[in-house]
Amino acid sequence: MVDLGADLRLSAPSTPFFCERRAQNFVLRLQTVIGPPPCFLQEPEPRCPTVVPVKDFDPTHDAARIDAAIKTKGVDEQTIIDILTRRSCQQRREIAFEYERMAKKDLSSALKGALSGSLEALMLGLMKSTAQFDASELRASMKGLGTDEEVLIEMVCSRGEEELMEIKKEYREMFKKEVEKDIAGDTSGNFAKLLLALVQVPSVRLLSPPQSLYEAGVKRKGTDVTTWISIMSQRSVPHLQKVFERYKSYSPYDIKESIKKEVKGDLEKSFLTLVECFENRQLYFANRLNDAMKSKGAKEKVLTRIMVSRCEVDLMKIRTEFKKHHRRSLYQTIAEHTKGDYQKALLSLCGGDD
Repeated sequence: MVDLGADLRLSAPSTPFFCERRAQNFVLRLQTVIGPPPCFLQEPEPRCPTVVPVKDFDPTHDAARIDAAIKTKGVDEQTIIDILTRRSCQQRREIAFEYERMAKKDLSSALKGALSGSLEALMLGLMKSTAQFDASELRASMKGLGTDEEVLIEMVCSRGEEELMEIKKEYREMFKKEVEKDIAGDTSGNFAKLLLALVQVPSVRLLSPPQSLYEAGVKRKGTDVTTWISIMSQRSVPHLQKVFERYKSYSPYDIKESIKKEVKGDLEKSFLTLVECFENRQLYFANRLNDAMKSKGAKEKVLTRIMVSRCEVDLMKIRTEFKKHHRRSLYQTIAEHTKGDYQKALLSLCGGDD
């Protein structure tokens, strides 16, 4: 068996020359084992939505029903939920167009005036496309005093290349700003470098060899974070899965344990999120949902963000992972930890029990 760690355990001085030389030796050895990395964009995963286009769709009829529901004394929330949570994004757009033509006002504005709290936030989220919603969540995490690093990490580290390109485009159109500029202004240090490397996605990328494993294998304090960022931002999932698997054969720690030993704070959380998403993205979201409903009061912002952003992408797979790893269905867990019209909307987006 090839000893991949041999080049990493040399006692040469840690000068730039020797570091580079050892990295080159390691890369050459690694390439003989796993082959060169691919030089194309990762193909998007197949979609497994819970919200799909409804048959026999009539946007004029739906718009009229919503108008009546809003005008009803006390507001008929159930009708609004039944329609908007069971129509696709494109169908909701058509309803909004018909509503504006009929009521002479914007549907989102009307919903904002009629609803409140978490139900309002969820319904307004549904009036955006997935990329628009993600862009607005990203913007909200950096707007005003302070930065919501948890949201920033989730939004950037859990999205694939194609998703991030769409988010960047919508961010530019919606806020007349570049997302990279806002991230650079609201974060600092290696955390900022990682996020910027992740969002700066070219249309075609020639992936470099996994040089970060060079530092990961060196048994000394500290790590070359720049090299870790270089490989983690490549996003070639099959290639990185191979790299992580090979990593176990020469390191006493797996990749997650190494991250916990080498880096701390937001950078550690970001690296761990990336690894979890490379390994099983739907399980990452299932765990996030479970964590949001562990305590007595559910973290409704987290629930809304994930349910709205994934319902037309992969929520069916997330449901499967949730049941598999948490021994009860997502539907049952939502029913136990939420209430009222907000609960009804979430359960409708969930699309059924397992």
